[in-house]
Amino acid sequence: MSIILILIPILAAIAILMGRKAKPIALGAATLNLILGLGSAFSFDHSVWGLTLQVLSKPSIHLSLGFYDGMSMIMVALSVLVLFAAVMSGKCPEGREKLWYSSILLIAAGAIGAFLSRDLFFFYAFHELALIPTFLMIGMLGSGERKEAAWKITIYLALGSIVLLAGLIWLVAASGSETWLFKDILASTIDPEVQKWIAALLIVGFGVLISLFPFHSWAAPAYASAPAPVAMLHAGVLKKFGLYGLIRLYPMVAEGMQVWLGTLIVLLLCNILWVGFVTINQKRLDMMLGNSSVMHMGYIFLAFAALIEAGSFEANPLAKPAAVLLMFAHGISIALLFMLTDTIRRKTGTVELAELGGLAKAAPRLAFLFGLGAMASIGLPGLANFSGEVLVFLSGFHSYEGGSLGPVQIATVLALWGVVISAVYMLRAFRQTFQGPSVSHTDENHVKDFGPFCQIPAAVLAVALLFVGLFPNSLINLLKPSDAPAPTEQATE
Repeated sequence: MSIILILIPILAAIAILMGRKAKPIALGAATLNLILGLGSAFSFDHSVWGLTLQVLSKPSIHLSLGFYDGMSMIMVALSVLVLFAAVMSGKCPEGREKLWYSSILLIAAGAIGAFLSRDLFFFYAFHELALIPTFLMIGMLGSGERKEAAWKITIYLALGSIVLLAGLIWLVAASGSETWLFKDILASTIDPEVQKWIAALLIVGFGVLISLFPFHSWAAPAYASAPAPVAMLHAGVLKKFGLYGLIRLYPMVAEGMQVWLGTLIVLLLCNILWVGFVTINQKRLDMMLGNSSVMHMGYIFLAFAALIEAGSFEANPLAKPAAVLLMFAHGISIALLFMLTDTIRRKTGTVELAELGGLAKAAPRLAFLFGLGAMASIGLPGLANFSGEVLVFLSGFHSYEGGSLGPVQIATVLALWGVVISAVYMLRAFRQTFQGPSVSHTDENHVKDFGPFCQIPAAVLAVALLFVGLFPNSLINLLKPSDAPAPTEQATE
Protein backbone atom coordinates (compact mmCIF):
# COMPACT_ATOMS: atom_id res chain seq x y z
CA MET A 1 0.00 0.00 0.00
CA SER A 2 3.02 2.31 0.26
CA ILE A 3 2.71 2.87 -3.48
CA ILE A 4 -0.26 5.11 -2.65
CA LEU A 5 2.12 7.77 -1.34
CA ILE A 6 3.84 7.80 -4.74
CA LEU A 7 0.74 7.44 -6.89
CA ILE A 8 -1.16 10.33 -5.28
CA PRO A 9 1.25 13.07 -6.47
CA ILE A 10 1.85 11.33 -9.82
CA LEU A 11 -1.86 10.96 -10.57
CA ALA A 12 -2.50 14.52 -9.41
CA ALA A 13 0.25 15.75 -11.76
CA ILE A 14 -1.30 13.82 -14.66
CA ALA A 15 -4.72 15.28 -13.88
CA ILE A 16 -3.24 18.79 -13.88
CA LEU A 17 -1.48 18.22 -17.20
CA MET A 18 -4.79 17.02 -18.66
CA GLY A 19 -6.39 20.36 -17.84
CA ARG A 20 -7.89 19.98 -14.37
CA LYS A 21 -7.69 22.90 -11.96
CA ALA A 22 -4.08 22.89 -10.85
CA LYS A 23 -3.92 24.45 -7.40
CA PRO A 24 -6.92 22.68 -5.77
CA ILE A 25 -5.74 19.29 -7.04
CA ALA A 26 -2.14 19.88 -5.97
CA LEU A 27 -3.21 21.12 -2.55
CA GLY A 28 -5.57 18.19 -2.08
CA ALA A 29 -2.88 15.69 -3.07
CA ALA A 30 -0.29 17.30 -0.79
CA THR A 31 -2.70 17.38 2.15
CA LEU A 32 -3.72 13.74 1.65
CA ASN A 33 -0.08 12.69 1.40
CA LEU A 34 0.73 14.64 4.56
CA ILE A 35 -1.98 12.80 6.51
CA LEU A 36 -1.13 9.37 5.10
CA GLY A 37 2.63 9.89 5.28
CA LEU A 38 2.74 11.03 8.89
CA GLY A 39 0.10 8.50 9.91
CA SER A 40 1.89 5.59 8.26
CA ALA A 41 5.25 6.55 9.75
CA PHE A 42 4.07 6.95 13.31
CA SER A 43 0.96 4.86 13.87
CA PHE A 44 -0.25 2.65 11.02
CA ASP A 45 0.35 -1.10 10.84
CA HIS A 46 3.50 -1.29 8.74
CA SER A 47 2.88 -4.87 7.67
CA VAL A 48 0.24 -3.72 5.18
CA TRP A 49 2.49 -1.08 3.60
CA GLY A 50 4.81 -3.47 1.76
CA LEU A 51 4.54 -4.23 -1.95
CA THR A 52 6.84 -6.30 -4.16
CA LEU A 53 6.26 -6.75 -7.89
CA GLN A 54 8.87 -8.43 -10.07
CA VAL A 55 9.70 -6.24 -13.06
CA LEU A 56 12.61 -8.16 -14.63
CA SER A 57 13.87 -11.67 -14.09
CA LYS A 58 17.42 -11.22 -15.44
CA PRO A 59 18.69 -9.09 -13.80
CA SER A 60 16.20 -9.70 -11.02
CA ILE A 61 14.66 -6.29 -10.36
CA HIS A 62 11.57 -5.73 -8.22
CA LEU A 63 9.31 -2.76 -7.67
CA SER A 64 9.62 -3.28 -3.93
CA LEU A 65 8.19 -0.47 -1.82
CA GLY A 66 7.69 -0.02 1.90
CA PHE A 67 9.30 1.23 5.08
CA TYR A 68 12.60 -0.62 5.27
CA ASP A 69 13.30 0.78 8.73
CA GLY A 70 12.91 3.89 10.86
CA MET A 71 15.24 5.92 8.68
CA SER A 72 12.95 5.55 5.67
CA MET A 73 9.95 6.49 7.83
CA ILE A 74 11.64 9.73 8.95
CA MET A 75 12.63 10.65 5.39
CA VAL A 76 9.08 10.08 4.14
CA ALA A 77 7.75 12.25 6.98
CA LEU A 78 10.21 14.99 5.93
CA SER A 79 9.11 14.65 2.29
CA VAL A 80 5.38 15.00 2.91
CA LEU A 81 5.87 17.96 5.25
CA VAL A 82 7.97 19.89 2.76
CA LEU A 83 5.67 18.92 -0.13
CA PHE A 84 2.67 20.38 1.70
CA ALA A 85 4.53 23.63 2.41
CA ALA A 86 5.90 23.83 -1.14
CA VAL A 87 2.46 23.52 -2.75
CA MET A 88 1.01 26.22 -0.51
CA SER A 89 3.93 28.62 -0.84
CA GLY A 90 5.30 30.62 -3.74
CA LYS A 91 3.43 32.51 -6.40
CA CYS A 92 2.81 30.70 -9.64
CA PRO A 93 3.43 32.83 -12.76
CA GLU A 94 0.19 33.54 -14.55
CA GLY A 95 -0.61 30.96 -17.19
CA ARG A 96 2.06 28.46 -16.01
CA GLU A 97 -0.03 26.59 -13.44
CA LYS A 98 0.30 23.23 -15.22
CA LEU A 99 4.09 23.22 -15.25
CA TRP A 100 4.37 24.76 -11.77
CA TYR A 101 2.16 22.39 -9.79
CA SER A 102 2.80 19.23 -11.79
CA SER A 103 6.57 19.71 -11.42
CA ILE A 104 6.29 20.19 -7.65
CA LEU A 105 4.26 16.99 -7.36
CA LEU A 106 6.63 14.97 -9.55
CA ILE A 107 9.71 16.12 -7.64
CA ALA A 108 8.05 15.01 -4.40
CA ALA A 109 6.91 11.71 -5.94
CA GLY A 110 10.50 10.97 -6.95
CA ALA A 111 11.82 11.73 -3.48
CA ILE A 112 9.15 9.67 -1.70
CA GLY A 113 9.68 6.80 -4.14
CA ALA A 114 13.42 6.78 -3.46
CA PHE A 115 12.94 6.65 0.31
CA LEU A 116 10.31 3.91 0.04
CA SER A 117 12.26 1.76 -2.44
CA ARG A 118 13.64 -1.50 -1.11
CA ASP A 119 15.22 -2.32 -4.47
CA LEU A 120 18.44 -0.54 -5.36
CA PHE A 121 17.46 -0.02 -9.00
CA PHE A 122 14.24 1.84 -8.20
CA PHE A 123 15.98 3.69 -5.37
CA TYR A 124 18.20 5.18 -8.07
CA ALA A 125 15.47 5.52 -10.71
CA PHE A 126 13.03 7.47 -8.53
CA HIS A 127 15.72 10.02 -7.72
CA GLU A 128 16.43 10.52 -11.41
CA LEU A 129 12.71 11.06 -11.99
CA ALA A 130 12.79 14.02 -9.60
CA LEU A 131 15.66 15.72 -11.46
CA ILE A 132 13.74 16.21 -14.74
CA PRO A 133 11.07 18.62 -13.39
CA THR A 134 13.77 20.31 -11.30
CA PHE A 135 15.67 21.22 -14.48
CA LEU A 136 12.50 22.41 -16.23
CA MET A 137 11.36 24.56 -13.32
CA ILE A 138 14.71 26.31 -12.89
CA GLY A 139 15.28 26.82 -16.61
CA MET A 140 11.76 27.99 -17.50
CA LEU A 141 10.32 29.57 -14.35
CA GLY A 142 13.40 30.53 -12.36
CA SER A 143 14.91 33.98 -11.83
CA GLY A 144 18.24 35.64 -12.49
CA GLU A 145 20.63 33.57 -14.61
CA ARG A 146 18.19 30.69 -14.58
CA LYS A 147 19.29 28.96 -17.80
CA GLU A 148 22.93 28.89 -16.76
CA ALA A 149 21.97 27.60 -13.31
CA ALA A 150 19.67 24.95 -14.81
CA TRP A 151 22.36 23.62 -17.14
CA LYS A 152 24.99 23.70 -14.40
CA ILE A 153 22.92 21.71 -11.93
CA THR A 154 21.90 19.26 -14.67
CA ILE A 155 25.47 18.62 -15.84
CA TYR A 156 26.81 18.23 -12.31
CA LEU A 157 24.03 15.92 -11.16
CA ALA A 158 24.06 13.91 -14.38
CA LEU A 159 27.79 13.25 -14.04
CA GLY A 160 27.33 12.38 -10.37
CA SER A 161 24.49 10.03 -11.24
CA ILE A 162 26.62 8.24 -13.85
CA VAL A 163 29.43 7.69 -11.34
CA LEU A 164 26.89 6.55 -8.76
CA LEU A 165 25.25 4.12 -11.19
CA ALA A 166 28.65 2.57 -11.96
CA GLY A 167 29.24 2.13 -8.23
CA LEU A 168 25.82 0.57 -7.67
CA ILE A 169 26.21 -1.89 -10.56
CA TRP A 170 29.65 -2.87 -9.29
CA LEU A 171 28.26 -3.24 -5.78
CA VAL A 172 25.53 -5.64 -6.89
CA ALA A 173 27.91 -7.63 -9.10
CA ALA A 174 30.54 -7.92 -6.36
CA SER A 175 27.98 -9.00 -3.77
CA GLY A 176 26.91 -11.96 -5.86
CA SER A 177 23.30 -11.17 -5.08
CA GLU A 178 20.72 -12.58 -7.48
CA THR A 179 18.49 -9.53 -6.98
CA TRP A 180 18.83 -5.80 -6.48
CA LEU A 181 16.84 -5.93 -3.23
CA PHE A 182 18.53 -4.23 -0.29
CA LYS A 183 17.94 -7.21 2.00
CA ASP A 184 19.70 -9.59 -0.38
CA ILE A 185 22.61 -7.26 -1.10
CA LEU A 186 23.16 -6.46 2.58
CA ALA A 187 23.22 -10.18 3.38
CA SER A 188 26.27 -10.66 1.13
CA THR A 189 29.98 -10.00 1.64
CA ILE A 190 32.45 -8.25 -0.64
CA ASP A 191 36.22 -8.56 -0.80
CA PRO A 192 37.83 -5.61 1.11
CA GLU A 193 40.03 -4.64 -1.86
CA VAL A 194 36.98 -4.39 -4.10
CA GLN A 195 35.11 -2.52 -1.36
CA LYS A 196 37.74 0.21 -1.47
CA TRP A 197 37.00 1.17 -5.06
CA ILE A 198 33.25 0.73 -4.80
CA ALA A 199 33.33 3.03 -1.75
CA ALA A 200 35.26 5.62 -3.78
CA LEU A 201 32.59 5.60 -6.50
CA LEU A 202 29.81 5.88 -3.94
CA ILE A 203 31.49 8.79 -2.15
CA VAL A 204 32.02 10.68 -5.43
CA GLY A 205 28.59 9.83 -6.86
CA PHE A 206 26.58 10.53 -3.76
CA GLY A 207 28.96 13.39 -2.89
CA VAL A 208 28.08 15.28 -6.08
CA LEU A 209 24.36 14.87 -5.34
CA ILE A 210 24.85 16.04 -1.74
CA SER A 211 27.15 18.93 -2.75
CA LEU A 212 30.16 17.60 -0.87
CA PHE A 213 33.18 19.87 -1.36
CA PRO A 214 34.59 20.31 -4.02
CA PHE A 215 31.52 19.13 -5.99
CA HIS A 216 29.37 21.84 -4.42
CA SER A 217 29.47 24.83 -6.75
CA TRP A 218 26.19 23.94 -8.50
CA ALA A 219 24.07 24.17 -5.36
CA ALA A 220 23.91 27.82 -4.28
CA PRO A 221 23.29 29.34 -7.77
CA ALA A 222 20.65 26.68 -8.49
CA TYR A 223 18.77 27.35 -5.25
CA ALA A 224 18.99 31.11 -5.74
CA SER A 225 17.58 30.87 -9.28
CA ALA A 226 14.99 28.18 -8.58
CA PRO A 227 11.35 28.94 -7.78
CA ALA A 228 10.82 28.72 -4.03
CA PRO A 229 9.02 25.33 -4.04
CA VAL A 230 11.86 23.75 -6.04
CA ALA A 231 14.51 25.17 -3.71
CA MET A 232 12.50 23.89 -0.73
CA LEU A 233 12.13 20.37 -2.12
CA HIS A 234 15.64 20.04 -3.50
CA ALA A 235 17.60 21.55 -0.59
CA GLY A 236 15.21 20.20 2.03
CA VAL A 237 14.52 16.70 0.70
CA LEU A 238 16.35 15.57 -2.45
CA LYS A 239 19.79 16.50 -1.13
CA LYS A 240 19.23 13.96 1.67
CA PHE A 241 19.02 11.16 -0.91
CA GLY A 242 22.81 10.85 -1.07
CA LEU A 243 23.31 10.76 2.69
CA TYR A 244 20.45 8.28 3.04
CA GLY A 245 22.10 6.09 0.40
CA LEU A 246 25.54 6.22 2.02
CA ILE A 247 24.15 5.23 5.41
CA ARG A 248 21.96 2.50 3.89
CA LEU A 249 24.80 0.93 1.88
CA TYR A 250 27.53 1.48 4.46
CA PRO A 251 27.48 -2.10 5.87
CA MET A 252 28.32 -3.43 2.40
CA VAL A 253 31.51 -1.36 2.07
CA ALA A 254 32.44 -0.68 5.71
CA GLU A 255 36.04 -1.79 5.32
CA GLY A 256 36.43 0.06 2.04
CA MET A 257 35.17 3.28 3.60
CA GLN A 258 37.97 3.12 6.19
CA VAL A 259 40.50 3.77 3.41
CA TRP A 260 38.87 7.09 2.53
CA LEU A 261 38.21 8.32 6.07
CA GLY A 262 41.03 10.88 6.04
CA THR A 263 39.98 12.27 2.67
CA LEU A 264 36.35 12.47 3.76
CA ILE A 265 37.32 14.36 6.93
CA VAL A 266 39.22 16.96 4.92
CA LEU A 267 36.30 17.41 2.52
CA LEU A 268 33.65 17.72 5.25
CA LEU A 269 35.75 20.30 7.07
CA CYS A 270 35.93 22.26 3.82
CA ASN A 271 32.13 22.11 3.70
CA ILE A 272 31.85 23.48 7.22
CA LEU A 273 34.70 26.01 7.35
CA TRP A 274 35.55 26.98 3.76
CA VAL A 275 31.95 27.18 2.58
CA GLY A 276 31.03 28.76 5.92
CA PHE A 277 33.35 31.70 5.25
CA VAL A 278 32.01 31.92 1.68
CA THR A 279 28.52 32.13 3.18
CA ILE A 280 29.52 35.02 5.43
CA ASN A 281 30.67 36.91 2.33
CA GLN A 282 27.32 36.66 0.51
CA LYS A 283 25.38 39.86 -0.20
CA ARG A 284 22.08 38.27 -1.23
CA LEU A 285 19.74 36.41 1.08
CA ASP A 286 19.04 33.58 -1.38
CA MET A 287 22.74 32.96 -2.11
CA MET A 288 23.48 33.02 1.59
CA LEU A 289 20.87 30.33 2.23
CA GLY A 290 22.14 28.25 -0.69
CA ASN A 291 25.69 28.26 0.64
CA SER A 292 24.41 27.68 4.16
CA SER A 293 22.68 24.52 2.98
CA VAL A 294 25.96 23.27 1.49
CA MET A 295 27.81 24.09 4.69
CA HIS A 296 25.45 22.14 6.92
CA MET A 297 25.93 18.96 4.88
CA GLY A 298 29.38 18.85 6.45
CA TYR A 299 27.90 18.20 9.89
CA ILE A 300 25.98 15.18 8.62
CA PHE A 301 29.12 13.88 6.93
CA LEU A 302 30.88 14.29 10.28
CA ALA A 303 28.43 11.82 11.85
CA PHE A 304 29.07 9.49 8.91
CA ALA A 305 32.83 9.82 9.47
CA ALA A 306 32.30 8.89 13.14
CA LEU A 307 30.43 5.81 11.95
CA ILE A 308 33.28 4.87 9.60
CA GLU A 309 35.83 5.26 12.40
CA ALA A 310 33.79 3.02 14.71
CA GLY A 311 33.35 0.37 12.03
CA SER A 312 29.69 -0.50 12.62
CA PHE A 313 26.35 0.88 13.77
CA GLU A 314 26.70 -1.08 17.02
CA ALA A 315 30.16 0.33 17.80
CA ASN A 316 28.86 3.91 17.55
CA PRO A 317 25.10 3.87 18.24
CA LEU A 318 24.95 7.70 18.15
CA ALA A 319 26.20 8.20 14.59
CA LYS A 320 23.16 7.06 12.62
CA PRO A 321 20.56 8.82 14.85
CA ALA A 322 22.70 11.99 14.70
CA ALA A 323 22.85 11.97 10.91
CA VAL A 324 19.16 11.13 10.42
CA LEU A 325 17.92 13.63 13.00
CA LEU A 326 20.01 16.43 11.51
CA MET A 327 18.86 15.49 7.99
CA PHE A 328 15.26 15.92 9.10
CA ALA A 329 15.95 19.13 11.02
CA HIS A 330 17.96 20.74 8.26
CA GLY A 331 15.36 19.78 5.68
CA ILE A 332 12.58 21.50 7.62
CA SER A 333 14.56 24.62 8.57
CA ILE A 334 16.04 25.30 5.13
CA ALA A 335 12.63 24.78 3.48
CA LEU A 336 11.12 27.31 5.89
CA LEU A 337 13.87 29.86 5.20
CA PHE A 338 13.66 29.52 1.42
CA MET A 339 9.89 29.93 1.59
CA LEU A 340 10.17 33.09 3.69
CA THR A 341 12.94 34.50 1.50
CA ASP A 342 10.65 34.17 -1.51
CA THR A 343 7.96 36.02 0.47
CA ILE A 344 10.44 38.82 1.16
CA ARG A 345 11.33 39.01 -2.54
CA ARG A 346 7.69 39.25 -3.57
CA LYS A 347 6.86 41.88 -0.95
CA THR A 348 9.91 44.11 -1.37
CA GLY A 349 11.17 43.30 -4.87
CA THR A 350 14.70 42.45 -3.68
CA VAL A 351 16.77 40.07 -1.57
CA GLU A 352 19.91 42.22 -1.61
CA LEU A 353 20.82 42.60 2.06
CA ALA A 354 22.05 46.15 1.50
CA GLU A 355 18.62 47.16 0.16
CA LEU A 356 16.61 45.72 3.05
CA GLY A 357 15.98 46.96 6.56
CA GLY A 358 13.32 47.49 9.21
CA LEU A 359 10.98 44.89 7.74
CA ALA A 360 9.92 43.70 11.20
CA LYS A 361 7.88 46.88 11.69
CA ALA A 362 5.73 46.20 8.64
CA ALA A 363 5.68 42.38 8.86
CA PRO A 364 6.18 41.21 12.47
CA ARG A 365 4.83 37.70 11.84
CA LEU A 366 7.19 37.26 8.91
CA ALA A 367 10.07 38.48 11.08
CA PHE A 368 9.17 36.06 13.88
CA LEU A 369 9.00 33.03 11.60
CA PHE A 370 12.21 33.94 9.78
CA GLY A 371 13.90 34.44 13.14
CA LEU A 372 12.68 31.02 14.26
CA GLY A 373 14.11 29.40 11.13
CA ALA A 374 17.39 31.30 11.52
CA MET A 375 17.71 30.33 15.18
CA ALA A 376 17.06 26.70 14.26
CA SER A 377 19.76 26.87 11.59
CA ILE A 378 22.38 28.09 14.07
CA GLY A 379 21.40 25.43 16.62
CA LEU A 380 19.33 27.25 19.23
CA PRO A 381 18.34 24.85 22.06
CA GLY A 382 14.73 23.78 21.89
CA LEU A 383 14.69 23.54 18.10
CA ALA A 384 15.30 20.41 16.04
CA ASN A 385 18.72 21.36 14.61
CA PHE A 386 20.18 21.70 18.10
CA SER A 387 19.33 18.10 18.97
CA GLY A 388 20.86 16.86 15.72
CA GLU A 389 24.06 18.89 16.04
CA VAL A 390 24.61 17.89 19.65
CA LEU A 391 24.27 14.23 18.70
CA VAL A 392 26.73 14.77 15.83
CA PHE A 393 29.35 16.22 18.18
CA LEU A 394 28.75 13.48 20.76
CA SER A 395 29.05 10.80 18.08
CA GLY A 396 32.43 12.25 17.10
CA PHE A 397 33.77 11.55 20.60
CA HIS A 398 31.91 8.29 21.23
CA SER A 399 34.98 6.17 20.37
CA TYR A 400 37.40 8.43 22.25
CA GLU A 401 39.10 6.59 25.13
CA GLY A 402 41.44 9.29 26.40
CA GLY A 403 44.93 10.23 25.33
CA SER A 404 45.62 11.93 22.03
CA LEU A 405 42.75 12.95 19.79
CA GLY A 406 42.04 10.92 16.67
CA PRO A 407 41.22 12.42 13.27
CA VAL A 408 37.45 12.37 13.86
CA GLN A 409 37.83 14.04 17.26
CA ILE A 410 40.06 16.76 15.79
CA ALA A 411 37.52 17.29 13.02
CA THR A 412 34.75 17.55 15.61
CA VAL A 413 36.62 20.24 17.54
CA LEU A 414 37.25 22.22 14.34
CA ALA A 415 33.64 21.75 13.23
CA LEU A 416 32.46 23.46 16.41
CA TRP A 417 33.68 26.72 14.87
CA GLY A 418 31.01 26.22 12.25
CA VAL A 419 28.42 27.05 14.91
CA VAL A 420 30.08 30.44 15.36
CA ILE A 421 30.22 30.99 11.59
CA SER A 422 26.52 30.10 11.27
CA ALA A 423 25.63 32.56 13.99
CA VAL A 424 27.57 35.33 12.27
CA TYR A 425 25.89 35.09 8.88
CA MET A 426 22.39 34.26 10.13
CA LEU A 427 22.25 36.98 12.77
CA ARG A 428 23.72 39.51 10.35
CA ALA A 429 21.13 38.60 7.73
CA PHE A 430 18.29 38.90 10.24
CA ARG A 431 19.56 42.27 11.47
CA GLN A 432 19.99 43.72 8.00
CA THR A 433 16.61 42.44 6.80
CA PHE A 434 14.30 43.05 9.73
CA GLN A 435 15.95 45.56 12.07
CA GLY A 436 17.23 49.10 11.77
CA PRO A 437 15.50 51.90 9.86
CA SER A 438 13.04 51.01 7.11
CA VAL A 439 13.90 51.87 3.54
CA SER A 440 11.26 53.10 1.11
CA HIS A 441 10.13 49.67 -0.14
CA THR A 442 10.07 47.99 3.29
CA ASP A 443 7.97 50.44 5.27
CA GLU A 444 4.40 49.82 6.39
CA ASN A 445 2.97 51.70 3.41
CA HIS A 446 4.48 49.30 0.91
CA VAL A 447 4.66 45.93 2.70
CA LYS A 448 1.84 43.88 4.17
CA ASP A 449 2.38 41.08 6.67
CA PHE A 450 1.59 37.41 6.14
CA GLY A 451 -1.99 36.62 5.24
CA PRO A 452 -3.73 33.65 6.91
CA PHE A 453 -3.25 31.35 3.90
CA CYS A 454 0.49 32.04 3.75
CA GLN A 455 0.90 31.46 7.47
CA ILE A 456 -0.30 27.84 7.32
CA PRO A 457 2.70 26.23 5.57
CA ALA A 458 5.16 28.29 7.61
CA ALA A 459 3.37 27.31 10.81
CA VAL A 460 3.44 23.60 9.87
CA LEU A 461 7.21 23.69 9.38
CA ALA A 462 7.76 25.81 12.50
CA VAL A 463 5.71 23.40 14.63
CA ALA A 464 7.76 20.48 13.27
CA LEU A 465 10.98 22.26 14.30
CA LEU A 466 9.63 22.93 17.78
CA PHE A 467 8.13 19.49 18.31
CA VAL A 468 11.25 17.57 17.27
CA GLY A 469 13.45 20.04 19.14
CA LEU A 470 11.52 19.49 22.37
CA PHE A 471 10.89 15.77 21.81
CA PRO A 472 13.79 14.42 19.71
CA ASN A 473 13.08 10.89 20.91
CA SER A 474 9.92 10.97 18.81
CA LEU A 475 12.25 10.39 15.85
CA ILE A 476 15.20 8.70 17.52
CA ASN A 477 13.00 5.91 18.87
CA LEU A 478 12.03 5.03 15.31
CA LEU A 479 15.67 4.15 14.65
CA LYS A 480 15.93 1.59 17.41
CA PRO A 481 16.14 -1.92 15.98
CA SER A 482 13.43 -3.14 18.34
CA ASP A 483 11.05 -0.43 17.23
CA ALA A 484 11.75 -0.47 13.50
CA PRO A 485 9.32 -2.32 11.25
CA ALA A 486 10.59 -5.52 9.73
CA PRO A 487 11.01 -5.31 5.96
CA THR A 488 8.21 -7.77 5.28
CA GLU A 489 6.80 -7.88 1.80
CA GLN A 490 3.56 -8.72 0.11
CA ALA A 491 4.86 -10.35 -3.05
CA THR A 492 3.17 -10.22 -6.39
CA GLU A 493 5.22 -11.90 -9.07
